[in-house]
Amino acid sequence: MGYTHISLLVVFVTFSFGVVVNSASTNTTSSPAVSTTPTPEPECISLTSCDECLKYTKCYWCNKDDTGCGDYPKGDILPTKQCPLSDARWLVCWLNFEALLISMGVIAGVLLISCCCCVYCCCCRSGRNKRKYAREDAKLESQREERKMRQEERRAERKAKNDEIRKKYGLMKDDVGYTQFENS
Repeated sequence: MGYTHISLLVVFVTFSFGVVVNSASTNTTSSPAVSTTPTPEPECISLTSCDECLKYTKCYWCNKDDTGCGDYPKGDILPTKQCPLSDARWLVCWLNFEALLISMGVIAGVLLISCCCCVYCCCCRSGRNKRKYAREDAKLESQREERKMRQEERRAERKAKNDEIRKKYGLMKDDVGYTQFENS
């Protein structure tokens, strides 16, 4: 049973693509005379074959009890009151309404899942990147603090060395040094 649904889906997608390609190719050819007056659509009940009936989107074909072509119900989404879904045809004669709904549901499910995956990859995984950047910022900040501490240590060592040199030559600014210069 699963293989029939998958094969119907493949056939539906292939047919849909074929209809798009065929309609595009027929629209590109130019006709010598174009009529501006629209031709009136015939009543669905008067159409006798499935191909004639499904040329019009307002019509559907029912294979049950030779019901034939009928107007698509205006207020209903599905024509289940007039014809069972397994016997109803719409848009194409070889695909029943039930298979059409299943294939459309599968396509919608695949699109929904792919959209959810895209949202997850774009939005939810970016939080991981924020944490990664926060860790890098913390690492850079700790490195900056280490450099600052080493700079302070070197500054203190230079000051101590300069103080020793000043002391050696008597240039120290402490009280003892000033009193020596004042007394002399």
